[in-house]
Amino acid sequence: QVQLVESGGGLVQPGGSLRLSCQASGIIWSISDMGWYRQAPGKERELVATITRDGSTNYADSVKGRFTISRDNAKNSMSLQMNSLRAEDTAVYYCNAAVQTPFGDMYNSYWGQGTQVTVSS
Repeated sequence: QVQLVESGGGLVQPGGSLRLSCQASGIIWSISDMGWYRQAPGKERELVATITRDGSTNYADSVKGRFTISRDNAKNSMSLQMNSLRAEDTAVYYCNAAVQTPFGDMYNSYWGQGTQVTVSS
């Protein structure tokens, strides 16, 4: 069983910063792509940023220049540094990872339970 646990969400004023973390645990052979997604009330879940195992990154246009995704392959973890936060960044943020276990040769997608980020004065 593989679990992803997010942490670091909370309430922050516009212009402020937060750092989200995602920790993968369980019987893990390898993790390929990892990413952050978010879902605001009444909206569909959307991609925020992704990172490959070798560190190549991709960002949604709305967060480019403000958010930075990173990962630690040795610790099976990932982070999202969010700066210059705006009210429209308010959402539940989810961690996603493609994980291979020793029990199969395929990568399966796993999701965390989400962490709330609220940007408000």
